[in-house]
Amino acid sequence: MVPTLRSGDVVLVRFGRRPRVGDVVLVRWAGRPGQLSVKRAVRVEGDGWHVEGDNPFGTTDSRSLGPAQVVGTVRFRVWPRPRRVR
Repeated sequence: MVPTLRSGDVVLVRFGRRPRVGDVVLVRWAGRPGQLSVKRAVRVEGDGWHVEGDNPFGTTDSRSLGPAQVVGTVRFRVWPRPRRVR
């Protein structure tokens, strides 16, 4: 998710809220049930969401793994440099 987030950033996730297009979300893929990833919600696709990373040259996302299940919405980066995530 560079430049929005970097490896090691600590984020605050809100659970139970339906995501909107453009939100940064915490997701899980059916083909990789043990893996959680942070991506940007692009559109609803079937029973899940098409999500993409902000860096198209260095990401694994719905373009290769298909629709993802959204677990929660990332609201804030807590550390380092606290700020709202958009």
